[in-house]
Amino acid sequence: MEKIWLKNYPPGVPAEIDYSGYSSLAQLLEESVAKYRDRVAYICMGKNMTYGQLDERSRNFGAWLQSQGLKKGTRVAVMMPNVLQYPVTLMGVLRAGCIVVNVNPLYTPRELEHQLKDSGAEAIVILENFAKNLQAVIANTAVKQVVVATMGDLLGIKGAIVNFVVRKLKKMVPPYSLPGAHSFNEVLAGGVGKTLTPVAATQDDVAFLQYTGGTTGVSKGATLTNRNLIANVIQTETWIDPVIAKHEGQINVVCALPLYHIFALTVCCLMGARIGGCNLLIPNPRDIPGFVKELSKFKFNILPAVNTLYNGLMHDPDFAKLDFSSLIVANGGGMAVQQAVAERWFKLTGCPIAEGYGLSETSPVATSNRADTTEFTGSIGLPVPSTEISIRDDDGNQVPLGQPGEICIKGPQVMVGYWQRDDETAKVMTPDGFFKSGDVGIMDERGYTRIVDRKKDMILVSGFNVYPNEVEAVVSMHPGVLEVAAVGVPSEKSGEAVKIYVVKKDPNLTVEALIAFCRDSLTGYKVPHLVEFRTELPKTNVGKILRRALRDGTA
Repeated sequence: MEKIWLKNYPPGVPAEIDYSGYSSLAQLLEESVAKYRDRVAYICMGKNMTYGQLDERSRNFGAWLQSQGLKKGTRVAVMMPNVLQYPVTLMGVLRAGCIVVNVNPLYTPRELEHQLKDSGAEAIVILENFAKNLQAVIANTAVKQVVVATMGDLLGIKGAIVNFVVRKLKKMVPPYSLPGAHSFNEVLAGGVGKTLTPVAATQDDVAFLQYTGGTTGVSKGATLTNRNLIANVIQTETWIDPVIAKHEGQINVVCALPLYHIFALTVCCLMGARIGGCNLLIPNPRDIPGFVKELSKFKFNILPAVNTLYNGLMHDPDFAKLDFSSLIVANGGGMAVQQAVAERWFKLTGCPIAEGYGLSETSPVATSNRADTTEFTGSIGLPVPSTEISIRDDDGNQVPLGQPGEICIKGPQVMVGYWQRDDETAKVMTPDGFFKSGDVGIMDERGYTRIVDRKKDMILVSGFNVYPNEVEAVVSMHPGVLEVAAVGVPSEKSGEAVKIYVVKKDPNLTVEALIAFCRDSLTGYKVPHLVEFRTELPKTNVGKILRRALRDGTA
């Protein structure tokens, strides 16, 4: 297929990238910690960690894992929020030749048990706040080694105070019993003096099992190799280079999205290390006032976020008081960026949101708007270097430009398949090597793609397709609306009808006013028939609104 998007690439961005220089992701990270040894790599709760300290601590951690008999390819679960222990663990696991299994700390025991059993993890590194859930299921898993971290680890003298507040005042650590578990600091100390044996690795070796959200059924592990992650890190770096190359000094990255999620893992943690950047770790981004307070101490250059987080920040009165003069890239991903949010953000900060697109299965970045964009395009942008996008119908045929079809992705960042699920892999991979995303999109003549929605979220009203993103985008433009989700509900008259769930910004907003507003911008069959006001909408830990939970009546 003709790569029509290449003519709209930013100057200096190549059509293809070279990712052959590294045999493993661990090698790429080792290069960075050596090159940027004296730079600050991470800041969390006021404590700095340099690249040199990351090197030493991850080396000790990896050596300890090997001393416990963990071999190449052993799966190690990591169940922590954004704390300094996370990057140390991540790099240590990779250097030991093991596979990282990222686990959402908010998982229930049932969800945790599924992921541990499915991955076959033999070790887990977990924050003590969530250890009680592990206690409930560990006997049903293959886990033999448990490392328990505390919020205060690596914080020095301040750590004891943090642990006292977390345990005694906020009571955030339920009692637990995990006989034989090791403390995080004990493990680091135990690795001192031990040899970290280099592990022969290739780009084909698995680096991560990145589990999908599970909102569409059983959570599956996207099997990501060294090649997948190395390529995507270099793709992402290459894509934003025209902007960051002009910046003098170290690049400061705000890492509020969870590192166990693929978006922050690649864009903040891995690419941040690649460019020698400093990541500001935010353990709890839902505490918006606390988040804004941390931002006020940090001259930030890159701020990746999802639509709901951008929206939440702008509704905090102190956020507008921050200095945005250093902000050069605002990455939007994870869910559709709404025009109303993007416009308010640009007006406030002077930096447009460059929306991108990807999935766990694509490591994740597949497309992005240009980093040097000066406006909100309403699209997910162009395929990044070494990536092809094909819009296809249900029979696998490419549709004409301007017509909707499933977004299919091909590139070195596309997973090798779902962990031990050949049947599920076969459903999403085409014979010619494209990954079927399940998202419906339209590509224009410039190569920009606009998502019209998930296939399964589409609403069918009297034979006409209604895409929730379009309805939500219109409703969100109303000044009285804070958040909105649109779903299809059964209708005797039209098969399905559009229903919206709305969180008010203006307490005086009425159903009638909202429907009248929609009629001005939407064709009749797209106008919501039902409106339900809520105080909040159900979301994943990353901030995606759970339409399915609303549609199924489970939230």
